Amino acid sequence: MNLLSQYSNSIFDQLRLKKDFLADQAVLALVSNPHFAKEINSWESIPDIFPEDFPEKLQCYFEIFIKKEKEFTAKEHQLAQAYFELNGDLYLAMLGFYSLPYCYAFADGAQVLVRSQRILDQIGERLGETTRFVLDIFKPGAFTSQDAAYLACAKVRLIHAFSRYFIRTYFKDWNASFGEPINQEDLLGTNLAFSHIVLRGMFKIGKRPSLEEHKAILGYWKWIGELLGVETSLWPSSPKEAYELDRLIRKRQLKASEAGKKLTRALLEFYQKNIPDALLTAQMESILAFFLGKEASKAVGISSKLQVPGDILGQVLKGTGFKTFGSQKNYLALKKNLDSQQLLQFGRVLKIQLPEFNRS
Repeated sequence: MNLLSQYSNSIFDQLRLKKDFLADQAVLALVSNPHFAKEINSWESIPDIFPEDFPEKLQCYFEIFIKKEKEFTAKEHQLAQAYFELNGDLYLAMLGFYSLPYCYAFADGAQVLVRSQRILDQIGERLGETTRFVLDIFKPGAFTSQDAAYLACAKVRLIHAFSRYFIRTYFKDWNASFGEPINQEDLLGTNLAFSHIVLRGMFKIGKRPSLEEHKAILGYWKWIGELLGVETSLWPSSPKEAYELDRLIRKRQLKASEAGKKLTRALLEFYQKNIPDALLTAQMESILAFFLGKEASKAVGISSKLQVPGDILGQVLKGTGFKTFGSQKNYLALKKNLDSQQLLQFGRVLKIQLPEFNRS
């Protein structure tokens, strides 16, 4: 069946009701055995041998990631990793200034995020963990062995399942019209925001990726999507398909919400307090509005007080990257800088952590 013909309301209405059975079952095992979350958080990679008392549902979950290593073709994904190696600083900038607030413009999906107090009360740590995840999955040579990239994907997928569990268990105000928390449509949209929307941001600042690079990034995120439990049978393989997928989800889900506005205000306040570049922070709302465009900006309650030329903004971001990383803006420079920033701000290097709690 032609992929574009599957981008329809009837199919995507069903996706809003579809979750991730494997991860949801693993989280039920963790809720029943909460001490294992602490053990998993201590891992540097997924082990070959699990503890003797490791629940069967958890073991089945992690074995999927061990088996996936055999499916990874390094040559197929070299171009995507090379693209990040050369453009990682701007890639991360597009995630922060475009992809994240763009996700907030999708009202029903934002309902999940706003119910997580961490993203409001500990936004710096949450953003730092997201950055760590992106660095883990784009590390040169990632996925060629059971390294941190597989564990990062496994944890993020479980965190999504924890969110579904907590919302369904404790948030009685959840409206069925939102769909299931972190459903398959929302997962596709988020995966698209971390790939196609990033590259669209690059276009906006005059850093045009080639067609081959665009396809490579989409292919890379299809692989990551498989690890994250995303419905990849609907994943685009070309910029045209990605455009149509985004267009459908925008038409269905982009609308104003108090949740989206609250998340965006928190993001703006964090940037204005913590980005050490007065030129950027003075125009932060306008910068976000430039990337989002009028419709999405209106949905999250921001506007541009001035017109920001894309090529000029690109030069500003490039200059900021030079001041931060110097002329060596490769993966190792990005990671070293992130580590030092987090040590200074939080007293530790952040890692993706599963929620640890004690049953009462």
